[in-house]
Amino acid sequence: MSLDSIISWWTGNERLIALLFDALQQTLAMVFAAGLIGFLFGIPLGVLLHTTKKSGLLEELSFNKVLGTVINIGRSIPFIILLVAIIPFTRIIVGSSIGTAAAIVPLTIAAIPFIARLVEGALLEVPSGLVEAAQAMGAKPMQIIIKVLLPEALPGIINAITITLVTLVGYSAMAGTVGGGGLGDVGIRYGYQRFDGTVMMITVVILVILVQIIQSLGDHLVKRVDHR
Repeated sequence: MSLDSIISWWTGNERLIALLFDALQQTLAMVFAAGLIGFLFGIPLGVLLHTTKKSGLLEELSFNKVLGTVINIGRSIPFIILLVAIIPFTRIIVGSSIGTAAAIVPLTIAAIPFIARLVEGALLEVPSGLVEAAQAMGAKPMQIIIKVLLPEALPGIINAITITLVTLVGYSAMAGTVGGGGLGDVGIRYGYQRFDGTVMMITVVILVILVQIIQSLGDHLVKRVDHR
């Protein structure tokens, strides 16, 4: 393709390019805002799941069972159903049920239990001998969590963060079905409803590239912090 043909296509599709650029910004805002809030709640919940289990640092079986049940319920609800089911709650939080801000609410709620279980799994990979050694030296449970468990599980936690962000990209596309904005909304309104195959293809390509970038960055960070 010559430079002239590229310039011609670009000038003839400026509106489409602007639309896709705005949609990409909305998708990034949804994914990273929901991811950040999800991590703030999900990581502590994952730590609680691990430390309150049988023989854990803060063993509390009744609490662990209740927390595990709540998290399992949250994980079992399909996102598209959750998206619609909590519309009244979303309106209370952000004052609307459509738009980017509104989509962040169900995305965050879906992310929290997902992150909690992934973090719990990462903590399970920490050798029990390290915890026992810290206890033998008189370290308190909170010190063990902060100085032993979390640092040793960091590669697994970063991998969990990567998986969550990739999952949220897919969820954000679903949010477009109910006016959540982003690339999913563009794909539905222009690609599906208006039968514009070009817009649909470009939307899919952008989403694939976004996922690849997130996954590559996550894999790179895991290699940087994993000293095993």
